[in-house]
Amino acid sequence: MTSAKKQTQLRLEADVLAAGKGAAAARGLDFNKYVATLIVEDTTGARAAGMAAAQKLVDDHGAFLDELERQLDQPQPQPAARPGAAA
Repeated sequence: MTSAKKQTQLRLEADVLAAGKGAAAARGLDFNKYVATLIVEDTTGARAAGMAAAQKLVDDHGAFLDELERQLDQPQPQPAARPGAAA
């Protein structure tokens, strides 16, 4: 069973609209589908469940993730040039 779609109008600041369109594109969605997805996630508890899962991940593995981030932020040594190698 499919329900009929209804049209609505939003008034957004230009920067908010641009950010929304960019976020939609990053997810591979058109802007309308992106907004609909956000509403569904927010009103069905899906967003809250995702946030709770993310918080559990941080709680359980935060120290490991912090150390990994610290290691990745350090400059990586560059391999030494070989004598006689073309530049």
